[in-house]
Amino acid sequence: MIKSMTAYANAEKTADNLAVTVNIRSYNSRYIDIFLRIPPAYQFLEDKIKGLIGDRIARGRVEVRLQIDDNAEEAAGLEIDHARARALVAAFNELKSEFNLANDITLDMLVGAGGIFKPVEKLPNEEDIWAAVKDCISVAIDDLEEMRRKEGDFIAGDIERRLDFIDECLKHIKKGSKDLLRQYQERLKERISSLTQDLVDLEPARVAQEAAFLADRSDISEEIVRAGSHLNQFNLIMNASKPAGRKLNFLLQELNREFNTMGSKIGNAEMAHLIIDVKSELEKIREQIQNVE
Repeated sequence: MIKSMTAYANAEKTADNLAVTVNIRSYNSRYIDIFLRIPPAYQFLEDKIKGLIGDRIARGRVEVRLQIDDNAEEAAGLEIDHARARALVAAFNELKSEFNLANDITLDMLVGAGGIFKPVEKLPNEEDIWAAVKDCISVAIDDLEEMRRKEGDFIAGDIERRLDFIDECLKHIKKGSKDLLRQYQERLKERISSLTQDLVDLEPARVAQEAAFLADRSDISEEIVRAGSHLNQFNLIMNASKPAGRKLNFLLQELNREFNTMGSKIGNAEMAHLIIDVKSELEKIREQIQNVE
């Protein structure tokens, strides 16, 4: 199955007093690369989230933005720093005494000095929070995977059409390469006759020997068989359930190698043009494969 590496999804979940929001984006990458944005108080979730994503996604850069709002009453609280308050009162009294100030020490003065009140950090219930976050991320990943599959279907359809075209070209190349010996015999005769202006008698055995030598050097039967095998393998991998991007990229390199070899060997202009058309289609497939998981 072909899946794209580019997709986007988000999900929200409310559990008791927890409100969880997840945004996930995925992009092209040679390997799996997970980047998380998590509130500082919830960094303990990082490894679990990466493990959850890594179990579902094999390749691509995945960016996750996680927001958690704890609306429980005990989640927000303040405590008084009594030691700082006493130190401030003592300092104010010292100033009053030294400068004969009549002003009373007020609460506004103490609060304005800062540091009297400190937020109370509630220790999160890791199990409850992870349960809510896991459910939310799982929903987001489901949506992300669905989008990746739909995009993958479009990519697969385009690749299959191009593979069909390449397969047809390969059949024509195979058909045109079957009669290489006769083609080279006729070419040699025409070439020698043109150079000698028919003043030299041609030895049929010698012409046949040279033609056989040229035909052997131009034989592309092995390349045709390997290219056909690669095309069949390409289709099998595309329809398999496992991630296919890396294997398809490797096979594409092998196909390019086979058709390059054919192009360097073949002397037939019509088949040479077909090979150029095939290489153009392979390049277009290569561009598509860059976005396949």
